[in-house]
Order: sequence, then C-alpha cells, then structure tokens
Amino acid sequence: MEYSRRCAVVFTLTVLLIASEAMAQTKRLAPAYFIFGDSLSDPGNNNYLRTLSRADAPPNGIDFPNGKATGRYCNGRTATDILGQSIGIPDFIPPYMAPETKGPAILNGVNYASGAAGILPSSGYLFVSQSISRISLDQQLQDFANTKTQIVAQIGEEATTELLSKSLFYFNLGSNDFLDNYFIPGSPFSRNMTVTQYTDMVLDKYKGQLSQIYSMGGRKVAIASLGPIGCCPFQLTLALRRNGICDEKANEDAIYFNKGILRIVDELNANLPGSDYIYLDVYRAVGEIIASPRDYGFTVKDIGCCGRGPQYRGLVPCLPNMTFCPNRFDYVFWDPYHPTEKTNILISQRFFGSGYTYPKNIPQLLGA
Repeated sequence: MEYSRRCAVVFTLTVLLIASEAMAQTKRLAPAYFIFGDSLSDPGNNNYLRTLSRADAPPNGIDFPNGKATGRYCNGRTATDILGQSIGIPDFIPPYMAPETKGPAILNGVNYASGAAGILPSSGYLFVSQSISRISLDQQLQDFANTKTQIVAQIGEEATTELLSKSLFYFNLGSNDFLDNYFIPGSPFSRNMTVTQYTDMVLDKYKGQLSQIYSMGGRKVAIASLGPIGCCPFQLTLALRRNGICDEKANEDAIYFNKGILRIVDELNANLPGSDYIYLDVYRAVGEIIASPRDYGFTVKDIGCCGRGPQYRGLVPCLPNMTFCPNRFDYVFWDPYHPTEKTNILISQRFFGSGYTYPKNIPQLLGA
C-alpha cells in the first residue's frame, strides 16, 4: 500500500511538472479565448449573484495560485484554465461579472460561465428557483454581444472581425440540463417527456445557440461533450448506487446527447461558410480515468474530496471551511460534481493529440 501511494505521488508530480513546462513553452495560438459554460468553467461569475451555487471560500482554491478561492469549483485550476494556458493565453480569462472586466482586459477574452447554468434557462433550479441565481447560456450569449460592442469601441469594426475570427470559442454545457433538471425527482420535464424527447429538445436549442456565436463573428468553436455523469458522486448518491458502480442509465443518456453534438458539429460545418466547429470527447477522457484510476495515479474514483453525504460525499457541495480529504491528489473528484485539478490536467491534455477530438484537435483548429 505504501509503495502504491508513493507511485501515485510520483505520478502526480510528474504530470504537474510536464504540464507546467509545456505551458511555459507554448506559443500563443489564439489572440483571445471566450468561454461559455457552467460550474466546470466558472471562474467566479457566481460570486456576484444571489445563489447557493458558489465556490468563493476555502477550501475551494487551495491549490490555485496563492491558494485563493476565486469562485472556481475546484481545488485548483479548471480544465478551461489549463486549456487557455496551453494555447499561450498569458493570464487567466476574467469573469464577465467582475467590475474590472472592461477596457484592455477584455481583448484577451472573457469567461461567461456560471455555476448551475444550462442550455435551457430552467436548468439549475435546484440552487434557487429565480433565474438570477445562475446565468443561462442564452444570457451568456447576450453578454458576449455586449463584450463585442465594447471591443469594437476600442479597436474598430474591422480589427474586431479579425480578432474574433481567429479566437477560440469554448462551450461546456449540458450537465445541469440532466443532473439539475431532468434527473431531479419531480422534474416537470421527466413527468411529461421521455428522456429521448427531452434530449432532442435540448440539442435543438443548443444548435441554435451555437449558430448564434457564428452570427456574432466566432469561427473556431470547441464544444465539450458531457462526461460520464452517471459516475459523479452526486449521481451515485441520487441513484442509490452501491460500491461505486456508475449509473449506466445516466451514462447512456449522456452518450445519446454526445452523439447529438457530433451531428451538430457536422451540420454546422457543412452549412456555415468558413466555420470550424470541433467536438471534445470529455466522456472518453474521464471514462478512462474512472475505469482504471490507478493507471493515472488515483486511488479514489467515486467519492468527493470535499463535500458531505452518505458513502460518496455526494449531496452537499464544498462549503466554506468544510473539512476535506488530506490526500486530494488521490481523488478524481473534488466535490459531488467537479474534478480535481489533477483530473483537469489529464482531461485538457487529451485535446491536443489524437483520439479525443473530431474532426480536428485544438492546435489544428487554431492553425498551429
């Protein structure tokens, strides 16, 4: 056991060292980076909302630079942060809601992601029924339109068109449309629609939203798939799973949704001249870790490091000053929903090679 633990620690340090060195040497692949998403990508937008879904107090952020709890639902950086560093963006992309996100600060990009947000405006209602408790994708797109107006005011229409056409647009949504909407007992959607009907409706909505970013100037768009949502501590708890065995029905629903995203990628690329949409296979990247955690230096694949609840710590998120596991580098999940920074590093690295993206990887999308 001690030998295995030492190996896991060595693996962790090696991964972190290699990733840090690679990012330090990375040339800039995009002039700006615009992020749309939920709590997997939120850098602190929810700090400015009246909501139960926020992460602006320790122990969140314990491994972030300076040990600061910025509002990220993680012990450190999110996969979105790491991806930005990996394409040479010099600073962490600021949250749209922060007062200082204006002027020259927005020329590197803006992060609109909001914890509990969904493709549907109704998703995320578990964390307070009022829409102000999260920023849905519809509102995030409106916020981007406002940002574009500010950029035009600074550098002009022609330069803005050039900037946006070369920038990376990243979308990571859908989890809350299932975990915090359809899967919740008593959901009005689950009472009136089959999961297939519901998923098709969500996909149709998402396709329209992804088309909007093209109409506003985005051309290089990366869309993250759903992960194996049936394996996160929250869903293990909700589905009363034993021995950490994933909820396969939930995973099947995620796979169906992901196949829909692949179709959307093909349709948008075929119908929007000059567009370049790609698919990021988060499901495969995370699924491989959960299937063989020790191969990646993990010993705990089904319990949140920080949280509360029976068996999996999968009901209550990581609240201020909550006791957390002493060996967080052994854990795949930081809390009931979100990966640890170590997991995020492994996920984001996959999108720069082959086998986890379609039809291009991130460097190919950005012309590297």
